[in-house]
Amino acid sequence: MSLFESWSAAFENRNADAAAACLHDDFTFVRHQSGTTMNKAEMLEMFKGFLSNDSVVMHSQRCLYENAEIMVEHSVMDFPDGSREAIMSFNTLKDGQIVRTETGATPISK
Repeated sequence: MSLFESWSAAFENRNADAAAACLHDDFTFVRHQSGTTMNKAEMLEMFKGFLSNDSVVMHSQRCLYENAEIMVEHSVMDFPDGSREAIMSFNTLKDGQIVRTETGATPISK
């Protein structure tokens, strides 16, 4: 199973532990809104909130490219405030896990 398959299955099954297994201990997430960063523990806390909330829904998650060094994905997400965003994620990989994620998001209508 590819890393993308494991990653997308974690979200499809709303399994925060499976998502955590995809993240390297040195993981950094660069927030597209502010340029601030989150570490693995902070990101997992956010995942737990998302995955436990039925109004957060990921649609059309697909891998655009994946090799041993990077994974590029696109998805559409619905959020608790009723908004929807198209999200492009660029993931840098290390030791078979995601070590850095940068995203770009575009608000879209439902």
